[in-house]
Amino acid sequence: MTLETLALALGIFVLRLINNAVSTVRLVVLNRDQRVLATVLAVLESLIFAVSLGPVLADLGNLLNLSAYCGGYAIGGYLGQVIEARFVTAFMTVNVIVPGRAHEIAGHLRELGFGVTETIGEGASGVVTMLRSVVKRQDVSDLLHFVRQENPNAFVTVEEARAVQRGWLRAARPAR
Repeated sequence: MTLETLALALGIFVLRLINNAVSTVRLVVLNRDQRVLATVLAVLESLIFAVSLGPVLADLGNLLNLSAYCGGYAIGGYLGQVIEARFVTAFMTVNVIVPGRAHEIAGHLRELGFGVTETIGEGASGVVTMLRSVVKRQDVSDLLHFVRQENPNAFVTVEEARAVQRGWLRAARPAR
């Protein structure tokens, strides 16, 4: 096995890794209606795909190149998820439904820097309050941790907010 053979396999691996990472991020930004960025990423993705696939198709019997291609794809998907979680801002809507002390919980959440909307409603066993907050994805665990401390039986749902305009968003995460 020559140095050139290893370099080609490594190049295929790295290109495929980058290709799948870009693909993962492109799908996320497309889902968030960032069409121009998604289009630019699609061009980059298709270029890298074509360049990395060429040597593999030229010699399908070359198991080293084929393994590099497949391995780059697998690890690239993971890398894309890491990039998306770290660098692509995502907002989540957290709904907390509680009977009793809801206003007190909402006040404490506001003290922690969260924007909270309170809505009174009727549940199966009487009056409940829904606390609704839109937060950055990385702040969801902080909010849920606090809610569980205050009321371990609270009914909680978390969903992705596709678009956010105006309102109150927590500026920075507190030190843990």
